[in-house]
Amino acid sequence: MGKTPKSTSSDQSKMQLPGLAGKRIVVTAGASGIGFAIAHSLFEQGARLAICDVDADALQQASAALGGCLAILTDVSDDVAVAHFFDKVRTELGGLDALVNNAGIAGPTGGIEDLSPFDWRRCIDICLTGQFLCARQAVPMIKAAGGGALINMASAAAKHGYAYRTPYSAAKFGVIGLTQSLAKELGPDNIRVNAILPGIVEGARMDGVIRDRAEATGVTVDAMRADYLKNISLRRMVTAQDVAATAAFLISDAGANLSGQSMAVDGNVETL
Repeated sequence: MGKTPKSTSSDQSKMQLPGLAGKRIVVTAGASGIGFAIAHSLFEQGARLAICDVDADALQQASAALGGCLAILTDVSDDVAVAHFFDKVRTELGGLDALVNNAGIAGPTGGIEDLSPFDWRRCIDICLTGQFLCARQAVPMIKAAGGGALINMASAAAKHGYAYRTPYSAAKFGVIGLTQSLAKELGPDNIRVNAILPGIVEGARMDGVIRDRAEATGVTVDAMRADYLKNISLRRMVTAQDVAATAAFLISDAGANLSGQSMAVDGNVETL
């Protein structure tokens, strides 16, 4: 008998998961990268989506690919803009069942003495405060729906100190605290709160991080890339589709009893 083929992350994203059809879900920074991969996976499962982003052209293209879903230009660090976006969600979707707090930036790379207060604050404002601002708007609607799910995007940097990426690591450690606190606070309202910790994700953003860290430490880009891979047990990067499959599982009925968890999708990053 032949061996059963291994399922790929693409295959997993197409598996029908219980309880996603018709769910009203917000994905922040949903126009590209991990956010779009998550939104597309949920769309294929029959969810009703609303996305926001800071890139108007990408929003237009993503909305078209997602059945013409609500797509609003929004900076998640701006509480007025966030309130406007969720007002539109309330009007267009009639409520909300889940939030994927995906928006974030890489933040500055450099030694602590070289980082500017502006860059520090900008990274914290988007990667951590933005999740708070979105959650405070989403939670009343999810409560009104009888419960649902929040997913906060953290990082492997939320498990390890990350030299020369201090603002980003600090923000992502904060996301874990936010997640565990909200899981306890919102559990009695039947709201599950989990964090996903992507590892080294293939794509342009990681290419930029590797380039900047190579420059900051005085090594070649190829050497820095090899250094990242040797610190992953599986010796490979993950894909946006790997993260999307995990998000879909956590929101679905299959994840009905998972809350307060930090789910690493990283091939087991040993250190950063």
